[in-house]
Amino acid sequence: MHELGITQNIIELALEHSRGMKVKRVVLEIGKLTAIMPESIAFCFDTCCQGTNIEGAMLEILEISGLGQCQDCGNELELEYPYGICDRCGSRNIIILQGQELNLKSLETESLCV
Repeated sequence: MHELGITQNIIELALEHSRGMKVKRVVLEIGKLTAIMPESIAFCFDTCCQGTNIEGAMLEILEISGLGQCQDCGNELELEYPYGICDRCGSRNIIILQGQELNLKSLETESLCV
C-alpha cells in the first residue's frame, strides 16, 4: 500500500505549511489517473496525524477527472486510464491534460486571538 507513504508525505507538507497552528481541515486534490486510491489515503490519514497539530482535522478529497487531447485531430476526451483512443479519429496519440494531480489544495487552521 503506497498510500501510507504518500499520506505521511502529505502530513509532513501540511505540518510545514501550518506553522504550528492547529489544523481543522485538509483539502487534497487527487487525479483519477494517479493510481492513488482516495479511500486508502482517508484510511491512513487519522493514524498518520496522531500526535501532531493535524490530529482531529477533517480530510476532504477532491477527485480530478481524467482529460486528454488527441494530438492528431485536437479532440478532447474523458479518460478513465492514463491512455486512450480518440473517439473522433481513432488515434492513440493522446496527451493527458488533467487527472495526474496530487495537490495539497488548502489547510484550514484555528485563528489566533492576539
